[in-house]
Amino acid sequence: MGHFSWFNLLGLEKYDYILGSIIVIILLALAGLNIKSALSKDDSVLPDEKFSIKTIFEILTLDFLFDLLTNVLGSRENAKRYFPLLAGSFFFIMFANLLGIVPGFLPPTGNFNTPVACAIVIFVMYNYYGFKENGLNYLKHFAGPVLFLAPLMFLIELVSHFVRPVSLSLRLFMNISGDHLVLGVFTNLVHYVVPAIFVGLGIFVSLLQAFIFTILSTIYITLATAHDTEIE
Repeated sequence: MGHFSWFNLLGLEKYDYILGSIIVIILLALAGLNIKSALSKDDSVLPDEKFSIKTIFEILTLDFLFDLLTNVLGSRENAKRYFPLLAGSFFFIMFANLLGIVPGFLPPTGNFNTPVACAIVIFVMYNYYGFKENGLNYLKHFAGPVLFLAPLMFLIELVSHFVRPVSLSLRLFMNISGDHLVLGVFTNLVHYVVPAIFVGLGIFVSLLQAFIFTILSTIYITLATAHDTEIE
């Protein structure tokens, strides 16, 4: 495995993260079409007799992700409202991470550009939701609860908000690139048995980092859309 990529054979090594991201999007689109087809059947309300793509996504979305978003956001209505953005981010990042486990592919999130793009989307959207929910009162979130400290708090909060996408990007990038590096090193040193341990670890890290990115994004949205900020 190492750092070999099939795209290198085509002279496209500079674009492997873009092509990898396209592969992930295509796979998610195909999975979506498969689930849509399954749900269109008359017996779609019944669970599948065999383990299927529909079953996997039902477990991840309804039994795990939606319940998690409901608990963090406070209500099912809020979870439904922000579910497309947060679930889309979760599944894209998860499959982008897992792509690095497949021999001959590099994880798109192992290139810093991909985590940055994901983090910028979250940064823009949670600020958009904040203004949409609170109007100009959203700026009170930056001022703090005490009027005479508002200028200082505004500066601190502004820096804090701009650090958030950097933090999201670095955390995802460093964990995935580090995990892929370790997997490549041990695969090159020991070709049997031992790499399987690090493949399992890589799968765990891939799921964990997608979860952390999503839960932090959910918290940012929750803070941005809160209504309880008053200046005294």
